[in-house]
Amino acid sequence: MATESGQTGTTAGLTQDATMVKKAPNPIDRHVGSRVRMRRMMLSMSQEKLGDALGLTFQQVQKYEKGANRIGASRLQQISRILQVPVSFFFEGAPIQPGDRPSGFEDAPSPAYVADFLATSDGLALTKAFVRIKDAKLRRRIVDLVEQIAGEE
Repeated sequence: MATESGQTGTTAGLTQDATMVKKAPNPIDRHVGSRVRMRRMMLSMSQEKLGDALGLTFQQVQKYEKGANRIGASRLQQISRILQVPVSFFFEGAPIQPGDRPSGFEDAPSPAYVADFLATSDGLALTKAFVRIKDAKLRRRIVDLVEQIAGEE
C-alpha cells in the first residue's frame, strides 16, 4: 500500500520508493559478460543454444552478457566448459578497480578498448576476415589504410 509520499513501505527501517532506480552494472560484470558474448560469437553460437546448454532462457544469457546479472562461480565454470576456454579468459583485460593496481603502473594504457571492440559484431567480423588474409604485405597495407582514414577525422 503506497503512502502519499509515493513510498511503498519500509523494510528494516529502510524505505522503498515506488519508482525503482536502475543500478548500473558493475564494470567487472560487464566485462565478463562481454567476453562471454565475444567467445559465443567466435563459435557462431546463438544465445538460445548457449542458454539451452546451461538450462536457461536466451533472455538470461542476454542479461549475463550485458552485465545486468552477475555470473556465479559455478555458472562461469559451466560456461567456460561449453565455450571451450579457461575461466581466466573471461577476466583478461578486465578494468582495473581503484586500489587494484600496484604502484608504478599508473601510466600504462588499458587494453580494455581492444576487448570492447572485439566484443562487437563489427570487431569480430573484421578480425575474422583480417586473419584469413595470407599476404603479410597486404595486411600491412590494410592497417596503413585504416590508420590513414582514422587520422583524417
